[in-house]
Amino acid sequence: MRKVLPINSGVSRNTAGSQNVCMNVLPIPQGFYSIPHIHKEIETIAYLLEGECTLFHGNKLEKQTLVKKGEQIFIPENVPHTPINQSKKDCIWLVVHSSGDYKDELIPMSELVKKLDKYKWDFL
Repeated sequence: MRKVLPINSGVSRNTAGSQNVCMNVLPIPQGFYSIPHIHKEIETIAYLLEGECTLFHGNKLEKQTLVKKGEQIFIPENVPHTPINQSKKDCIWLVVHSSGDYKDELIPMSELVKKLDKYKWDFL
C-alpha cells in the first residue's frame, strides 16, 4: 500500500508575514510520497537534512534523482515532481519556495501517480 504524505507549512505568509519566500521542514517516513505536482511560476530548493530520498521529476516523472543527506536540489518553476522515500529510514527535507506560501499556485497532478506504478514498491 502506498502512503500519501500530507503537506504543511512552516515560515510563510500566514505564520510569519513573509510575502516572497516560504520554508518548511518536510519529514517523509519510509514508503511515503507526495502527490505529483507543480508550483506554477514558483521555484523550489530542497535540502535533505536526514536520510535519502528519490525525487521523480520531468513532464512525465521520467527522471529520477537520488538525494542524500547534506545534498540539495533545485526544481525550476512549472516542473512536475514528487519526492518518494524508497529507503528503509525516514528522511527530512528543508524546502524553500519563491512564494509567500507553499500552497501558492500548487497544482496537483494526480494523473501522474500511475506513471510511478512501473517502479517497484517492494521497499514498503
